[in-house]
Amino acid sequence: MRPIRVGVIGTGFMGRAHALAYRAVSGIFPGLRPELEVVADIDEKAAAGACQQLGFRRYTSDWKVLVADPAVEIVSITTPNVFHREMTLAAVAAGKHVHCEKPIAPNARDARDMMEAAEAAGVVTQVGYNYIKNPLLGLAREMIANGELGEITGFRGIHAEDYMSNPEHPYSWRFDPSGGAGAIADLGSHIICMARFLLGPIEEVMADLETVVKTRPVRGSADRRPIEVDDIARLTVRFARGCRGSIEANWVATGRKMHLAFEVNGTKGTLVFNQERLNELHYYRAGRDPRHSGFLRIETGPQHHPYGLFCVAPGHQLGFNDLKTIEVADFLKAIDGGEPRGPDLREAYEIQKVIDTALVSSRERQWKVVS
Repeated sequence: MRPIRVGVIGTGFMGRAHALAYRAVSGIFPGLRPELEVVADIDEKAAAGACQQLGFRRYTSDWKVLVADPAVEIVSITTPNVFHREMTLAAVAAGKHVHCEKPIAPNARDARDMMEAAEAAGVVTQVGYNYIKNPLLGLAREMIANGELGEITGFRGIHAEDYMSNPEHPYSWRFDPSGGAGAIADLGSHIICMARFLLGPIEEVMADLETVVKTRPVRGSADRRPIEVDDIARLTVRFARGCRGSIEANWVATGRKMHLAFEVNGTKGTLVFNQERLNELHYYRAGRDPRHSGFLRIETGPQHHPYGLFCVAPGHQLGFNDLKTIEVADFLKAIDGGEPRGPDLREAYEIQKVIDTALVSSRERQWKVVS
């Protein structure tokens, strides 16, 4: 692959994760050659610091300068959700490939605009659902598709963390309803993505959204602002394949740091996964000798591609940034003419439709069709 130059908008946690992945990928995946060209941040000091530390050639405090730069072919967007639509549409109009963090927009209408513009322009897109890039998630999907679990009878999924559990955590952009929903968008989008990855489309939703912390302090002030987004979202869902399931998103789950987990039950077996132990997949196979009954722990290793590109020894484990690197590798391969593996803006739009449907269902207290 020829060298391809990257611009990253945002220097926070996700901006850094994108930059590290682009830096790592060429040393792990043969033939991929991204180059860090420009980093942008509204805080010029932060942009300059990221430029020096992460190895960009240049920096700017104006994201529009980055998007217009003829040297940049990929634009990575890692800003708050409310800016994603404008930045994506500008990048697509400039003919750039777009790597955007999730959720891609405050609502499905904006997400559709982004998707349609990108598809009309013929650019490649990637959305930051890196957790499904885990080789063991690919194995789980394959086992389900091959019928190793038999007929699927149920799904239980959860994404729970505690970073908003302190009621004195100050008001921030994550609580601003103009940027979309709360926990169901920030965390729920990941477990919805995972559910769709494993079992396919979700057709109907019954949801109950709850705000636990009613007000938050305004930073640098004695005032408090009312909270209009959810802290916990509980969904019952019906999949197009016929089975049902439950999904929870919760950012006030005290003690939980990365409880992104699922259980898939079938007539022949069950799969269990938890991101807190992301190198393990637990498999129960029905019909075994009851003396030997129980879950088998499948440990990730070189037999689960592309683990072997990172380490030749089993049990040495992948991490968050490795999953981000796999995500970037899939994106670059698609740009180079390979098979798109996504998730792209179309998949992100489908996820956003489930979120929007859940908001309506909770408000109206009834089942709603995802449409």
